[in-house]
Amino acid sequence: MLKNFKELKVWQKAYQLCLDIYRVSKNFPNEEKFGLTSQIRRAAVSIPSNISEGYGRRTTPDYIRSLYIAYGSNCELETQTLLSGDLSYIDVERKDVLLEKISEVERMLKALIKSLECKK
Repeated sequence: MLKNFKELKVWQKAYQLCLDIYRVSKNFPNEEKFGLTSQIRRAAVSIPSNISEGYGRRTTPDYIRSLYIAYGSNCELETQTLLSGDLSYIDVERKDVLLEKISEVERMLKALIKSLECKK
């Protein structure tokens, strides 16, 4: 049995992804401060935040709902990462690494949601 949300592998991966996004977006152009920089950071921080919030909920349906929000934010982050690459705000190699991490979090979220839905 897990003691808290920080022991969830998906939370750990999402948290690390969030740190990576903050680091890479630090180099975005200043004119993006209130645009893409803000958006990509909000999406990134939403993922581990919703995983942890859901973990703390009383019921499985509430937990699943929070995980779906995290999943949606992960999809949003993927779009913003693609856009950042196409605008040359991040190089191709870094973009590909981030996209792989995003895909990994997506797979883990899908698996966790599926396992919880089977328990309802």
